[in-house]
Amino acid sequence: MSIRHRRTLHAGVSAVLLAAMAAWPALAQSPGQQQFRDPKTGQIWTPENVGSGSGPTTPADRAFDPRGQGATASGTVAQAPSIRVLGSVPITAGPTVPIAIIDDASLSVIPAQRWQVTLYLNNNSAGVINPVVDCQFTNGGNPVENVRASLPPVTGGQRVGFVVYGPASSIFVDRAECRLASWS
Repeated sequence: MSIRHRRTLHAGVSAVLLAAMAAWPALAQSPGQQQFRDPKTGQIWTPENVGSGSGPTTPADRAFDPRGQGATASGTVAQAPSIRVLGSVPITAGPTVPIAIIDDASLSVIPAQRWQVTLYLNNNSAGVINPVVDCQFTNGGNPVENVRASLPPVTGGQRVGFVVYGPASSIFVDRAECRLASWS
């Protein structure tokens, strides 16, 4: 590389560094303290004032502070969800295959209404079963609501889908664990 090209490259790098230094006030730092100026609000944030206050200020903040949420599970809510037949499964129940299984759980929220978990159940037996599913909705490992869902009879070899509803959407949930409690 010739000296002329090096000088041009050096001038280009210098221009980029000067532009970066001009933007530096947005990240204004005083000796020993880090600061950040929010370009939209003008608020200056430091390690001392980020997250300060007496707790979450908006409902959405409670999702990030599970201990700050006052809801806890007390008792069990009983539900009788309807089912939708989705198809059939092989009749394979036996010593190594359970009579019924639930799978593909999907947690979601209906805004301004309730949390819900969509589940699928396979009746691997040839007989009709009356499944009961227990679900626990939690936030940060803390129980928020317990639900027991008693399904209508499921014919042998059927795959069905159903929804179990949890707590109100104003209460935050990060997980729903469901298990087949019985299948009389």
